[in-house]
Amino acid sequence: MNQAFSPKRRELMAAAVAAGTAALLPSALQAQSQWPTKSIRFLVPFAPGGTSEIVARSVAAELTKQLGQTVYVENKPGGAGVVAMSEAHRAAPDGYTIILGHVGTLAVNPYMLANQPYDVNKDFIPVTLLAKVPNVFVIHPDVPARNFKEFVAYVKANPGKLSYGSAGNASAGHLAMEYLKLVTGMFITHIPYRGTGPQLTDLLAGRTQASSAGLPALGAHIRAGKLRAIAVGTQQRISALPEVPTVAEMGFKDFETSQWYGMLAPAGTPPDVVKKLQEESYKALKSSAVTERFATDNAVGGGGPSSEFAAFIAAEQKIWKEIVKQAQIKAD
Repeated sequence: MNQAFSPKRRELMAAAVAAGTAALLPSALQAQSQWPTKSIRFLVPFAPGGTSEIVARSVAAELTKQLGQTVYVENKPGGAGVVAMSEAHRAAPDGYTIILGHVGTLAVNPYMLANQPYDVNKDFIPVTLLAKVPNVFVIHPDVPARNFKEFVAYVKANPGKLSYGSAGNASAGHLAMEYLKLVTGMFITHIPYRGTGPQLTDLLAGRTQASSAGLPALGAHIRAGKLRAIAVGTQQRISALPEVPTVAEMGFKDFETSQWYGMLAPAGTPPDVVKKLQEESYKALKSSAVTERFATDNAVGGGGPSSEFAAFIAAEQKIWKEIVKQAQIKAD
């Protein structure tokens, strides 16, 4: 009998393979349990200076303290968030690359953009919702309108004369303004920028006349009188701007729009790593540094489990699918 294939030899080989596999398992499990052992990259799909970066950096700073490894924010603007999402999609699913997702990249792009090199529902794991931030509608002080109703009337009397800037196609500000145009019947030209910071530069200089963004990016300019807040997108007024009415108060009772931001990881990231990211993010959101910053900006912290964030995204997709269709929102 050929000894290479004898039953006895096969048994010995099988035992050796099993022993080797068993020996490897503890080290593999230990490697996962020790995560992280190096720096973590936190991608943000917009240029510096906007609410997205403020949320990401606030959380990243606390995660760095808690995890003992640097969590660094890397701004990657362009392509309505597709540039950053594509990079995260290509990254190794090991927990060392995460990305800030938001209403545009997760709930609008699937219906606004004909082709994306990934599927947001299959190629990413929702880790946790980080924050909801009120949308504020602002105009430059040179616009001859003192409030929301006067602004709408002025735009309707001068269709196409005014323009508004946004942080880019499918940014929260772009979506909020297009939604507002839909319900009010205004015609105002959209000018996309590569982030809230760049678009605010032109708005403050009067080269554009209106915008919508989160309070973290706009608050100081409103307080300084450089911008005039005319409405907020939430159903209730916000404590930071108690004198500013909601769009709903102005006769559009069902109008509601806010910015929201969450953490995602590439599909295939180990479940225990995802769970640790979620748990540590929850702790970060409860830290005094983050809660105080969020309170100043009327932001509401999240931190719930992955399944909860996934359900939230699905609900937002259902809402924005209809808005994109009705408003015919396109990538300019």
